[in-house]
Amino acid sequence: MHLRKEDLKALGKVKRLNIINAISGIKPANLIGSISAKKVPNLAIFSSVIHLGSNPGLLGFISRPAGNVHRHTLENIKETGSYTINHVHESFIEQAHYTSAKFDRHESEFEKCGFTEEYIENFQAPYVQESQLKIGMKFLEIVPIKVNNTVLVIGEINHIILPDAVINEEGYIDMEALSTVGISGLNNYYQLQKIGSFPYARTSEVPDFLEK
Repeated sequence: MHLRKEDLKALGKVKRLNIINAISGIKPANLIGSISAKKVPNLAIFSSVIHLGSNPGLLGFISRPAGNVHRHTLENIKETGSYTINHVHESFIEQAHYTSAKFDRHESEFEKCGFTEEYIENFQAPYVQESQLKIGMKFLEIVPIKVNNTVLVIGEINHIILPDAVINEEGYIDMEALSTVGISGLNNYYQLQKIGSFPYARTSEVPDFLEK
């Protein structure tokens, strides 16, 4: 199959959306927790969280700006300056998926989807208690992406909470042991399985692949 730009345009909206959302491969599944200035907690699933830097530790995610459709996560982050990123695990993928439903502003996805709010001292945003790897973020800036009217939300990592047993002395985290899952498209979930580990790549140490 070879789909050209004009072929994609000719497809039905749903089929085109499914293809375009899937071709980038398996993406991380995360629940972003936030709270409004009126203390209403919010939880939403995102598959666009990306690494932006290690020193300082920066993560970003893509959101559509608030407009005719309310973006509760983005609104809360702008109001309070903090949010959490929580890994989705095999045991609660269905609950996590339904946080994408359009609940009213006064409704909490924590309550509606069966999650437990968890708070730590001196940090305003709620974590997902059921998640094993959770990150406390400080909001830094919003970068507009003019071509499709989305924004890149950038935050700094202030807290990382995870089980001691899944991180080794070098800092590698065993995602398979955490049962973290990934997303393809908008609604297909995949298990993660470690299939290899290699040293830092140096030109002097590249194997001769032609001999193989």
